[in-house]
Amino acid sequence: MHTKGVMMKGFVQDIESLSVKNDNFRQVLYTAKHSQLVLMSLKPQEDIGAETHKLDQFFRVEEGSGEAVLDGVRTPIEAGFAVLVPAGVKHNIINTGSVALKLYTLYAPPNHRDGVIHETRADAEGDTEHFNGKTTE
Repeated sequence: MHTKGVMMKGFVQDIESLSVKNDNFRQVLYTAKHSQLVLMSLKPQEDIGAETHKLDQFFRVEEGSGEAVLDGVRTPIEAGFAVLVPAGVKHNIINTGSVALKLYTLYAPPNHRDGVIHETRADAEGDTEHFNGKTTE
C-alpha cells in the first residue's frame, strides 16, 4: 500500500465493506508473522464446522445472524457481535438466518496459506493447505 509515495506495511482498509461484499466461504486478506485476517461468508444454515485450534481466534459479525458454539455453549450472534475463541476451545459458527452471515476472523498466529480463497465450504474441506510461514509482505 502506498501513501504519498511512502511504502506502508500492514493492512488499512474498510473491513466492514470488504466483509459485506465477500461471497467466498473463506478468503485470506492479510498474513503477518503473528496474526492473519480472513473474510468469511456462510450461506443460510451453513456452518464453519466444529473445530479446535492450538491458536487464538477472533470473529466479528458484520451482517446476518447465527450462533457461536464454544465448548457446547450456544450463544445467538448478529451484526456487531464479537466472538473470541481461546486456543483449545472446540467451536463452531452457524448461520441460523435466511441470508448470508458475513464476518471476518483473526487468527493468532496465522492458520492458512497467505492469499488462499475457498469459494465454498466443500472447497475448504477438500484443501489440505495450512500456513506455510510466508507472509503478505
